[in-house]
Order: sequence, then structure tokens, then C-alpha cells
Amino acid sequence: MVDLTVEDGNKLKIIYATCVGFHGIDLDNATLFDIYIPAQFREQARNPIYPQAIIILPDSNGKHLLLCYDNEGVYLDTEGHAFKNIVLQWGEIPSSIACIANGQLMGWGNKAIELRSLQTGQLDGVFMHKKAQKLKFLCERNDKVFFSVARNGSSQVYFMSLNRFA
Repeated sequence: MVDLTVEDGNKLKIIYATCVGFHGIDLDNATLFDIYIPAQFREQARNPIYPQAIIILPDSNGKHLLLCYDNEGVYLDTEGHAFKNIVLQWGEIPSSIACIANGQLMGWGNKAIELRSLQTGQLDGVFMHKKAQKLKFLCERNDKVFFSVARNGSSQVYFMSLNRFA
């Protein structure tokens, strides 16, 4: 998982995730650095993490991130300093996470879709599935979010209208 941020319109940084945590490369001086290594990896057990999403927060000049892994998310700047004392906690480990235009996050889990505030991490809504399935975010367009499901060698595309949740 990798993303590129442009800080203050000119400083390029690559942000990437591994099973250890989240890291960066400052492209101006080719410096590698750690942004966030979760406590679960730093402890003796050294359990690997499952990175979910790197979200560059809007209106932050490319400096603020929401880094999601396992069923958590942390708000850090690109240097690894917390700028919000919030840990986003998903109800279940999502198979896909997307930042949508109305300032919300959608997390697709096996049993539910969670809708959360991008700025606070607070739960705004939960939509339960009829059966456990892995949903994958595709795109957002015209107040609709499109996602897919792969089952038994075939796939289906679904959409959800957002206009009643904004």
C-alpha cells in the first residue's frame, strides 16, 4: 500500500505501509523514516499488522494522515506526531476503506458497512449484510458509492446512494 503526498504544494513524500507499520520517504533528500509502528508489533510478540488505508486528510496541505490498520485508525502528521488524540475503532476488520466526498469514511466488513466521520472517527451509521462477504470499494460518483463482491468465481457490483446520509 502506497500513497504520495505533496506538503505545502512542493514537498513530496511517499507514504507506504508494511506488515510492521507505516513509513515514509522524503523525496527531496531520499530519507527513509518510520511514521508509525503500532504497539502490538513493538511488543515481544511482534504480531504483524494488516494495513487497511492511508488517507491524506483534506485541507491539511498534505501534512495530516489517517492511517488505518487491523480494526484501528490513528491520526498523525507525516512526521509521525499525533495531531488528534483519537483512535478510530472499527466494529470489525474492514476488507476495504474509502474516504468519500461528504467528509465520511466507509468501512466494508464481512457483516456490515460502517459509516464514520473522517474528522472524529465517530460512528454515523451501520448497514448490516444478509450474509458474510468481502466487499471492495470501487469508486464514488454522483452521490453513489460503488463496491464489488467476488463469490464462487463470479463478481457483482453494487451501489449505495449517499444523498440521504449527508
